[in-house]
Amino acid sequence: MNQEASKRIIVIGAGIVGASLAYHLASKGAQVTVVEAGGIASGVTGTSFAWINASCAGPDPIAALRGGAIAAWRRLETHVPGLTPRWHGALSYGTQDGRVSPESVVVGRPRIAQLEPQLRKPPAQAVYEPEQGALDAVAATHALLAAARALGATALTQTPVLGFAVEDGRVTGVETATGLIEADMIVLAAGTGTAALAQKLGASLPIHASPAIFLRYQAPPGLVRGIISSHVMEVRQAEDGTMLAAEDYLDDAPENQPAAIAQRTAGAIRNELEGAEAIAPEFACIGLRPMPSDGVPVIGYLPQVEGVYVCAMHPGVVLAGIVGQLASGEIVTGEPASALEACRPARFLA
Repeated sequence: MNQEASKRIIVIGAGIVGASLAYHLASKGAQVTVVEAGGIASGVTGTSFAWINASCAGPDPIAALRGGAIAAWRRLETHVPGLTPRWHGALSYGTQDGRVSPESVVVGRPRIAQLEPQLRKPPAQAVYEPEQGALDAVAATHALLAAARALGATALTQTPVLGFAVEDGRVTGVETATGLIEADMIVLAAGTGTAALAQKLGASLPIHASPAIFLRYQAPPGLVRGIISSHVMEVRQAEDGTMLAAEDYLDDAPENQPAAIAQRTAGAIRNELEGAEAIAPEFACIGLRPMPSDGVPVIGYLPQVEGVYVCAMHPGVVLAGIVGQLASGEIVTGEPASALEACRPARFLA
C-alpha cells in the first residue's frame, strides 16, 4: 500500500461532496474522520434538485471534469450499496441558455409526447439528453458515508470546528468543543462554510452563498418520467410520486418568498401536465449554494499553509462523484489530476 494512504485525514463537511471524498479516501486506505457541524446532508445537499448532467452553456473551463461526472456516478452505483441514481434522461426546451452536452439530440413533438406523455402541449422540438439522470442527494450522502464507515471511516456530527492546530506552517489537527482531533491532512468540504474555515488559516477565498429555491410537492405518480426543464418549470418526480422543482431566487419581496413561489410553480405545473390538478406544496425553502466568484470549482491545496486541501463547488451533486475520485487520488498519491488544474485555490491567492 502507498505510504501516504495510511495518513490520518479529516474531511470537514458531511454533505454529498464530503461523503464522496470520505468514501474515496477510505477506499484508498486512508484513516478518515468526517467532522460535521450539523447533521448529515443538513446543508445545501438537502435542498438540491440533484440533476446529474454534463451540460454547459458556452465555453467550459472544467469540460474535462464535467465530462467525467456521469461516468463517475455510474461507477459508484456499482460499488456503493443503496446508491441508486435514476437514469431517465432529460428534456429541455424554451430555456434559451444554450446548454448542450455531447449526447444531446433534437427531438420533435411525436418523440416528446412518447417521452413525457402527460405534457398537455408538447413543444415542436426539444433537446433530449438520454444519459442524464438524478438521485436522492440525501440518501446518496448517507449511502456514501455508510460505505466509508464500512471501510473504517468515522463520522462525527454536531461537531463544529472551532479552530485549527498549526505547527511550523502545517495544520496538525482540528479543534472542537470535545478536544483536538489530530490529523496529517485536512480537507475543507463544508459548502458555503468553506470560506470561513479557510479564513481561520489566513486564506481569503471568494466563495459566496448563491441562493436558489427548492420545492417539493405531493403528486400522483407517473406525471413526469424524466426531467423536464423549460421556461415554465424545472421538474422531476420520484417513484413514490414526490415531485421536485427548482426555481431561481429573485429577491426577498413577500411575493417571491419560497411559499409564494411554490404556489405559483404549482399553478404552472398544473397548466403544463395532464393529471396534475391534485399536486400540493409540501416543502419550500432557499438553498445556499457555494459559488466561487469566477464560477469555477475551488479544488486543491491552500498555498498559505501545508496540509490543507479545499473542495468547494457548484454544481456539487453533479461533480461530487468525479471530484471525490480525482481529489482523493491527488491526496493519497501526490500525483496531480490534469482535470482539476483550472480549479486550484492559488488562482485567488497569488
